[in-house]
Amino acid sequence: MLNLILFGPPGSGKGTQAIKLVEKYHLLHISTGDLLRSELKAGTPLGLEAKKYINKGELVPDEVVIGMISSQLDQNIDKVKGFIFDGFPRTRAQAEALDKLLDFKNTSISQVLALDVSEDEVVARILNRGKTSGRSDDNDQEIIKNRFQVYLNETTAVAEHYREVNKFTAIPGEGSIDEVFEALQNAIDTL
Repeated sequence: MLNLILFGPPGSGKGTQAIKLVEKYHLLHISTGDLLRSELKAGTPLGLEAKKYINKGELVPDEVVIGMISSQLDQNIDKVKGFIFDGFPRTRAQAEALDKLLDFKNTSISQVLALDVSEDEVVARILNRGKTSGRSDDNDQEIIKNRFQVYLNETTAVAEHYREVNKFTAIPGEGSIDEVFEALQNAIDTL
């Protein structure tokens, strides 16, 4: 199986590239945000457990998120050639939990692909997106810069975790959509 973690700061093009990677490599895109919303809407036991935390304004515990990911893997493992994880893991503990889960399912992370985009480029892209997104946070340069720093702070430990096992590749994320996609394909095709 081809199991990828797609990293990149807000505005780096992860969503655009994930769509292209899913199509080319027949993968399932697993976004933890989408999973949470789906489980909540369906009223599943995991969704009800997550709701307890969300209603208190707390983060959903890693065990609950891992449970949701496990459920997605079980439902789709025979239907796709692999998975793209987006938005998870964000901490070393989450990375280790994901590794254990995948090991239990007789697979593993193939590679972490990190879209390397400068802060200036991220700010410019999100401000441009803000013209049509309707999101007030996409129009505030200070909020965008803060989101960029949060991304760097959150993902440094995860990047180091996968560097230690030679499963981390930085991909130039500036350039045209096709140029970035070609760089991603080159990295994947060497696996």
